[in-house]
Amino acid sequence: MKGNFNLGSISGIKIKIHWTFFLLIAWIVFDELERGGSTESILFNIAFVLAVFVCVVLHELGHALTAQYFGVKTEKITLLPIGGVASFDKIPESPKQEILIVIAGPLVNVAIAILLYFITPVNELFNQSFTDAYDIFVSFSFQNFLFILFIANVALALFNMIPAFPMDGGRLLRALLALKFNRAKATLIAASLGQFIAVVFLLVGLLYNPFLVFIALFIFLGAYGENQAVQQMELLKDHTVEEAMLLNITRFKPKDSIDLVVNKIISGTETNFVVVEDGVIKGILYHRKIIENSNKDVLVETVMDTTFKTVKHTDNLKSIYQLIYSGKQKYIPVVNNGELFGAIDATNLNEYIALQAKLAY
Repeated sequence: MKGNFNLGSISGIKIKIHWTFFLLIAWIVFDELERGGSTESILFNIAFVLAVFVCVVLHELGHALTAQYFGVKTEKITLLPIGGVASFDKIPESPKQEILIVIAGPLVNVAIAILLYFITPVNELFNQSFTDAYDIFVSFSFQNFLFILFIANVALALFNMIPAFPMDGGRLLRALLALKFNRAKATLIAASLGQFIAVVFLLVGLLYNPFLVFIALFIFLGAYGENQAVQQMELLKDHTVEEAMLLNITRFKPKDSIDLVVNKIISGTETNFVVVEDGVIKGILYHRKIIENSNKDVLVETVMDTTFKTVKHTDNLKSIYQLIYSGKQKYIPVVNNGELFGAIDATNLNEYIALQAKLAY
């Protein structure tokens, strides 16, 4: 099953929706039917959820467009049943920039709430008696729809500011800590607090609200993953590609048979290869593609990937970390004065990180 469905793009930022989002819609319909709800109530609740997620997209665009202003690219925004996630290509180096990027999201919800406050008689609704207020809130009027949407945006702004990294509040805490400590230590502190709050959410969720369990897992795993990435990048700082790269790599030519490559995989430990002709890098042979074509009588040039990046042997290892771990390119040719010098991949980088971690501690 395809994980994400494209909804379009805004300012070059792809908007995607994860398939699990439709489980939320199905649950709403099922819950309403179980409670004896009508077609009107089902449509009202679905429309409300969709409206909230429009606000979530605007929230994430607040982050993304602010990040774009500071030169941080947002590859996509993904909608999940528990909210939205903006995928940045890097963490802004300046803590002050990160603060502005973080608060831009909740400020969008505040702006929406202010707008709804002035077009909805909020004060009048709050001043109603309990009976009258109840009658209003259970109705399926447009006024009621906007009022609940006002409450939802206030809740989104407040909930996102809980200091549970990697939520907005946790990222804000990390950015503030980074004004005093280095980013690695700031992330460790923020992630530890985030994981503690996630455990609290988990316990509360198990007792009262299963939805909090999913949020707790998202926070805990997100905090762990990002903290690990930041700590690893800190270990790579001031180290060059040459220190970690593979030197004795096998090269193939475009006109070589794929059988030669298969035999090399069987007889050795290499799984990916660089294709070179007359000293020029022509492409990369990835293990998956080799296996898929192993039973065919084809040439290397028909299997190789010609869309690739190279790095210099003097480049900082930290700068290529994202390229490798984002999955965009798992095997990268290393050049020296324009000629192939070696290669670096995730396996070798992991080994180098493990060695640096041992030396650091």
